Amino acid sequence: MYKLVVSDMDGTLLNSNHEVSEKNKAALKECVEKGVHVAIATGRIYTSARVYAKHLEILTPIIACNGAMIRNMKTDEVLYESHIKKEDCLKVVEIAKKNQIYFHYYSGDTFYTEELEYSSVFYSEWNKTLNEEDQIKIQLVEDAYAHIKNSKEPIYKIQMISEDPEMLMKMRKEVEKISSIECCKSWHNNIEIMNKGVSKASAIKELEKLLNVQQEEIICFGDNENDISMLNYAGMGVAMDNAEDIVKQNADYITATNNEDGVEKALRKFVL
Repeated sequence: MYKLVVSDMDGTLLNSNHEVSEKNKAALKECVEKGVHVAIATGRIYTSARVYAKHLEILTPIIACNGAMIRNMKTDEVLYESHIKKEDCLKVVEIAKKNQIYFHYYSGDTFYTEELEYSSVFYSEWNKTLNEEDQIKIQLVEDAYAHIKNSKEPIYKIQMISEDPEMLMKMRKEVEKISSIECCKSWHNNIEIMNKGVSKASAIKELEKLLNVQQEEIICFGDNENDISMLNYAGMGVAMDNAEDIVKQNADYITATNNEDGVEKALRKFVL
């Protein structure tokens, strides 16, 4: 009997239009009605994940920034956090600037960037459709290195984005020389940098203590490299049919795609 459902968002719970389908929404509500805990685990900043969690019409713990933070959606209270050390943030920013690659970084509730490109453009446009209390705080900074150096605000994730796979590979190799950081990717065009030991699985270990559930009572859903840790950790790891091959190889079960209500189909098979 599964007592905790944990789902990734992009490419998993969300379809290609960045929407939660009515079937996925209904299945998750049924889980909660049966007494099963539901949590979202995403690489996104907390405030972005909270918008979708509200749409689900259930109160769910949110694992944000690939496991660097868990927050109680009802109170916004931080239940667990692990931020990147300041000196490591500065080293990563130096690498990005030296190679002239786009990057942005997240504090607990603010998205910082030196230029509006890629995700920052997406969030800026998305903000126009959201109520004021749901909007993602985007702050343009002139010099990220100076901003981080002079700020006391903890940084939970840094993301680099490029459409050049060779550049991304080069960046990843360079960044991974810093022994006290964790590196993964959540999409074909990015690399994501967190504090050492941070992963969706490490956050789920914290969550299971808070919710008093056992490892074998957890079922997780994902589609990309940053989901592998939790698929391996859970009692059952479910990969989407649109998942990368390496993710499917690490799953116990492969469900339908994110555009075919794959989460709902597996929940009906294994939980409901």
